[in-house]
Amino acid sequence: MFEIHRKEINWGGRTLVLETGRVARQAAGAVMVTYGETSCLTAVTASKTPKAGIDFFPLTVNYQERAYSAGKIPGGFFKREGRPGEAETLTCRLIDRPIRPLFVKGFKNETQVVSTVMSHDLENNPDITALVGTSAALTISGLPFMGPIGAARVGYIDGEYILNPTYEQLETSDLDLVVAGTRDAVLMVESEANELSEEVMLGAVMFGHEQMQPVIDTIIELAELAAKDPIEMPEPEDHSELAAKVAKLAEDDLRAAYGETVKQTRSTMINAIKDRVKAELVSEEDQAMAGVVGDLLKNLEKNIVRGDIIKTKKRIDGRDLDTVRAIASEVNILPRTHGSALFTRGETQATVVTTLGTGDDEQFIDALTGTYKERFMLHYNFPPYSVGEVGRMMGTSRRETGHGKLAWRALHAVLPSHDEFPYTIRVVSEITESNGSSSMASVCGGSLAMMDAGVPLKRPVSGIAMGLIKEGDDYAVLSDILGDEDHLGDMDFKVAGTSEGITSLQMDIKITGITRDIMDVALKQAAEGRAYILDEMSKALSSGREEMSDHAPRIETIQINREKIREVIGTGGKVIREICEVTGAKVDIEDDGTIKVSSSDLSAIEAALKWIEGIVAEPEVGKIYEGKVVKTVDFGAFVNFLGSRDGLVHISELEDHRVKQVTDVLSEGDIIKVKVLAVDDRGKVRLSRRAVDQETGEDLQNKQSEEE
Repeated sequence: MFEIHRKEINWGGRTLVLETGRVARQAAGAVMVTYGETSCLTAVTASKTPKAGIDFFPLTVNYQERAYSAGKIPGGFFKREGRPGEAETLTCRLIDRPIRPLFVKGFKNETQVVSTVMSHDLENNPDITALVGTSAALTISGLPFMGPIGAARVGYIDGEYILNPTYEQLETSDLDLVVAGTRDAVLMVESEANELSEEVMLGAVMFGHEQMQPVIDTIIELAELAAKDPIEMPEPEDHSELAAKVAKLAEDDLRAAYGETVKQTRSTMINAIKDRVKAELVSEEDQAMAGVVGDLLKNLEKNIVRGDIIKTKKRIDGRDLDTVRAIASEVNILPRTHGSALFTRGETQATVVTTLGTGDDEQFIDALTGTYKERFMLHYNFPPYSVGEVGRMMGTSRRETGHGKLAWRALHAVLPSHDEFPYTIRVVSEITESNGSSSMASVCGGSLAMMDAGVPLKRPVSGIAMGLIKEGDDYAVLSDILGDEDHLGDMDFKVAGTSEGITSLQMDIKITGITRDIMDVALKQAAEGRAYILDEMSKALSSGREEMSDHAPRIETIQINREKIREVIGTGGKVIREICEVTGAKVDIEDDGTIKVSSSDLSAIEAALKWIEGIVAEPEVGKIYEGKVVKTVDFGAFVNFLGSRDGLVHISELEDHRVKQVTDVLSEGDIIKVKVLAVDDRGKVRLSRRAVDQETGEDLQNKQSEEE
C-alpha cells in the first residue's frame, strides 16, 4: 500500500500544495502540484541502463495542456488534443533548461519528464506549477539530480514587484519574467519587458530568486518523507593516462586551430585533428573507446579555449571581451516584399522579411484561457546550410519555436497600437549564416524589416548574446559570443532592448548558477553592446518609412453607428459581398462599429468607403443626391440613393410642367439627381427631381429665390 504525503504552504497569497503517493505510483517520481485551483501532475521515469554510444544526456521533457482542465472540449474534427501548440513547446523548453545542468555528469540513462495540466483556474499560469512539480518529482525519484530548484513568475506594476501575477495582473504589468534556480544561484531567466532598466530587471531576477526559497524548502521537506533511495552511479573510470596521450597528440595542433579566425577553416582543422587522434588511439576491435577519446578531446578543447580567455582576456577570433563583431545592415533588399532587411554580424546573418495583412490574416489561438486573435507573428527558420551542414528539413523544431518567441518578445513591446496601425504583421527570419546568436540577429533584422515596411515602431530594437567563462573565482563575461564560445562556455545570456531599456532577457546556465555580481556585470556590458549595434543599424534605417510599399495593402478605418452594422452587412451578407466584389476591396466590420477597408489599390478603397458612407448616412433635408430609379408607379418613381435608402419622387416633382405618365419622363434604371424635400417620423423620404438641374446638379429652387 502506497503512503500519501502532502505539503502545503501559503505562497504569494495563494495556497501551494505538493502531493505524492496518490497517482502515477509506478513512475520513479510523481508529484501533483496545485496552486490556487491550477493543478499539474508531473511524472518522471528513467531507463535502468545507460544508453550506449552517445555523448550527451538523453533527457526528454513533455508538457501537455488538457482542454478538460479548463472545462473545455477541444475543437477540430477529432475533438481531442493534437500535437503540442506553441505555448506547450515553449513550456517544455522552460522546464528543460534549468534541470538539465543539475544531473550528475556521466548519467546517460534515458530520462523522461511528463507534466500534464489537470486543472486550470484561468488565473494562475500552469507553467510555474509544472516547473515546481518537475523539481519535486526529480528530487524524490532517486535519480542523480542535484536539486531541488524553485521557480517563480515576477510582474512589475506601479514600481512594485509582484510575485506570481495572475493573467489579469499581467495585462497591466510592465514585466513578465520567469526565473528558476537553486537555493544559492539563478539557473534560468525568461522574460518580456516594457523597456525597463538594467537595475529593474536585475532586481526582478533577485526578487524571484528570493521568493522561490520557501518552495525549495517545501520540496526538501516532501523528499524527507517520500524520497526513494538514490540509484547507484558507477565509479568513473580513470582515463588520466589516455588523457595525457590525447593531450600530447592534439594540444599543440588544437591551439593552432583555435588561432584561426574563420569558422569553416577552424572547424575543418579541428575535425581533422580529432580524426587523426581517434585513428591512432582507437582500434577497430574497441570502437567503444571512440566515445571516451571523443570526450577527452572535448575536455581538452574546453580547457584550451576557456583557459586562454581567462588568462589572456582574448577571444578565439582575437577580440577583446567586450568587442562586438563587424556589423552590416541593409534594407529593401527584396523587390516584391512589403519590407526586408539583411543583418550580418560577423559570421551570423539573418535575412528578415515583413509582410503586412488585414484583420482576416490574424492568427486564431485556442488556449486554455480562451480563443483569442494575435496580430503580430514572428517565425524563425534555421536551415542546415546556415552552418555549412547537410540535414533533414522536417517540421518546425522546438529550438526554432523558442528562438522565434524570444525575438517576438523583444519586438512586441515597441509595436504601435492597433488603432495607430491597424495591420496584421508577420515577420519571418531566415537564418542564412550562423556562428553566434541568430535569435538576436533576428531581433535586429526584424526591427529593420518592420521599419522598412512602414511600421511605426516606438524605437528600434537591438539584441546581443553574452557568454561566461568561470574557473573557480575567476570569470570573464564575453560580449557577442561565437558558437564555440557558447558550446564551451558556462552561460548563454541574451539581452534585447531599445535606447530606453530592456524588452527581453533570456538566460541559461550550464553550471550550478551565477551570482548577482556576475549578472550585474553582464547586463552593463550588454547595454554597451546593444548601444553599439543600434548605432550600426541606424546607418541603414533609424525609423519607420513614411510610405509603405506599393505592394502592401492600404487600410482605411471609419467608425459607424452600431445600429447601422446590419445595413452594411445586408441579409445573409449580401450587401458586404457586393461591395467587395464590385470594388475589389476587403471590408472587415467589428462589433463596435469599426470598419476597416483594405486593398493595395487606393481607388478600390475610396469606392468602397463611398459606398459604405452612402449606406450609413442619413438623408439631409435640402441636400442633393444622385440616385437610381428602381421602380415607377402611376403616382411617381421610387429612387434608391445613399446605398440602401429609397425615396419617392411624386409625379408632380418630376418636371416644371404637368406630366401625364411617369414613364414619359423616367424609366427603371435611370440615374438622376434628386433633392430631399422632407423626412417624416417613420423615415419615409420625399424627393424632388424638378428642383435640381440634371446637368450641373444645381439647386434650382434656391437659385430662383436668390434671383428674386
